[in-house]
Amino acid sequence: MLGLLRLVLILLVLQTIAYVGLSLYSRSLRRRKLKVRWAEKALPVDQETFVQRGLTRYDNSLRRKLILGVYIVPWIAISVLIYVVNFK
Repeated sequence: MLGLLRLVLILLVLQTIAYVGLSLYSRSLRRRKLKVRWAEKALPVDQETFVQRGLTRYDNSLRRKLILGVYIVPWIAISVLIYVVNFK
C-alpha cells in the first residue's frame, strides 16, 4: 500500500510540473500572438491594454481548461489499463 501511495504522489508531482509548464508556454504563445496582432492592425488602444484584455479572454477560454487534461487523461488511461488486464 505504501508503494502505491508513493507512485500516486510521484505521478501527481509530475502532472503538476507538466501542467505548470504547459500553462506558462501556452500563455506566452498567446501573449506573443496578441502583440503581433496589435502591431499588424495598428489599433488605437495601447499595446499593454490590448494584451491584458486578450489574456483575460484567454484565461476564460476552452483552451485553458483543456490543459487540465494533463491531470485527467493519465488517470483514465491507468484505470482502463487496470480494468483490461484484470477483467478481460
